[in-house]
Amino acid sequence: MSAHPPPWAASYAPGVPLHLDYGDTTVLDLWEAAARDHADRPALDFLGRVSTYADVDAEVRRVAGGLHALGVRPGDNVALVMPNCPQNLIAFFAVLRLGATVVEHNPLYTAAELRHPFVDHGARVAIVWDKVVPVIERLVADTPLEHVVAVDMTTRLPWSKRLALRLPVAKARAARDLLTAPAPQVMQWSELASAAPLDESHERPDKDAVALLLYTSGTTGVPKGVPLLHRNLVANVVQGRAWVSGLREGEESFLVALPLFHAYGVTVSVLLGVALAAKLVLLPKPEIGLIMDAVAREVPSFVPAVPPLYQRIVDEAERRGVSIAGIRYALSGAMPLPAALVERWERATGGLLVEGYGLTETSPVIVGNPMSRERRPGAIGVPFPDVEIRVADPEDLDREVPQGERGELLVRGPQVFAGYRGLSEETAAAFHDGWFRTGDVVTMSPDGFLTIVDRIKEIIITGGFNVYPSAVEAVIRTHAGVVDVAVVGLPHEDGGEEVVAAVVLVEGVPVQPDELRAHTREGLTPYKVPRRVVFVDELPTNPMGKVLRREVASRIRES
Repeated sequence: MSAHPPPWAASYAPGVPLHLDYGDTTVLDLWEAAARDHADRPALDFLGRVSTYADVDAEVRRVAGGLHALGVRPGDNVALVMPNCPQNLIAFFAVLRLGATVVEHNPLYTAAELRHPFVDHGARVAIVWDKVVPVIERLVADTPLEHVVAVDMTTRLPWSKRLALRLPVAKARAARDLLTAPAPQVMQWSELASAAPLDESHERPDKDAVALLLYTSGTTGVPKGVPLLHRNLVANVVQGRAWVSGLREGEESFLVALPLFHAYGVTVSVLLGVALAAKLVLLPKPEIGLIMDAVAREVPSFVPAVPPLYQRIVDEAERRGVSIAGIRYALSGAMPLPAALVERWERATGGLLVEGYGLTETSPVIVGNPMSRERRPGAIGVPFPDVEIRVADPEDLDREVPQGERGELLVRGPQVFAGYRGLSEETAAAFHDGWFRTGDVVTMSPDGFLTIVDRIKEIIITGGFNVYPSAVEAVIRTHAGVVDVAVVGLPHEDGGEEVVAAVVLVEGVPVQPDELRAHTREGLTPYKVPRRVVFVDELPTNPMGKVLRREVASRIRES
């Protein structure tokens, strides 16, 4: 690190240091400290049913014992495929207790989308939402998967809600069908959770072990495993705790609406909450009705989310005449945060809403606006403690651009991963002389605030999730009437992007947009399906024949 303070040093909120001590702490240590020091504190609130840290920890130890009996050993990978629910959190820490690695997956993915990751990580055990057991069972034949454990989320609902689901009426049946689908042919969570607790002498992970494996496709559409070490995740938790210094241990309530298969959901919603022994208010999906029900029970003090979710919360609270005053802190990510939304949110809550920035590969947060009135809407903020950055010429990464000019953001820091799982070429391309290439083009102000002005990578961000154009294009191309296709992201009124497909059809073959969208829906999860399909005579290409997606997007906007 330079002996001179960086330009952003004076922009930090009062009391936030430039450097921190991360020690030898593991993610498991964070959990066990909370369970030991705050045993009687509420740990989880799942749709109104509350469990203490002691209760949850006892089940963590039993599930660890059950997984050990299934053959899970240090260094193994265990796949978790379920929405946010108590079983997901319990399994997460039980896997870590064994010195194994958690692999979180989107439970709405198709078997085709999951097959490559399952082959790659080789998990022999998958703990799965019972509604998607049939999808996961399709992977058994051609992946190393051996054991599928079914999770019925309804068993963790409050007694009154469980009773309501059993009523012989259409509404109850519909709700039950939405939440659960019995899978008697596989092992049940109850069997796993009734095992003898894991022996205390069992080997523990160290800070250099892989705690979490997530999959990201980058610009290629081919899933790449991102191994995050215990020390990477702990570093981001320690940084986050310093950044939001007003959070008090043993006194907070975190809204956990972001999914655990997203790095942001794991680190900022859950692990930071655990480090503070906060109550984690788990929602199976970020639905506004569920959020308002949670707010009615208790206004959370910290809400990590994405801009469309903040918009829905403040709109619904206003519509219902419900107060959301008392949400002291909110950290937004994944897409630009409109200044007008910041103003409305802060007026309604009396708290702060600031924008941050990160990637799966950085555990995820590397840059954030100060959690103070000095936050700057429109900017992603300043680097976190111990994060080094360079703003480099994309054509010559050894050259830093003059202040205020556009350049690619390169980063180093304790939360940055070391490389993709088993992919040396992709790892080499992702780094330059030890600096991780974010693929985003930024400008930096004299006081160190960064603003994203462009994206080198052509990822589409819709609803806070990444959509990789080539993955969508590959599915559309399987339609017999399609010659070629280019998928792009175009601005949407919610501040994110919508997926749009420009399609060249086989001459004389009649194909309707809805037919193509239905075809795409068979192979992809709904948020990846193009909202619009535009038919074109040809796609613009460069001399090498590569489709110019930016030109495609420009033509669609102008049409």
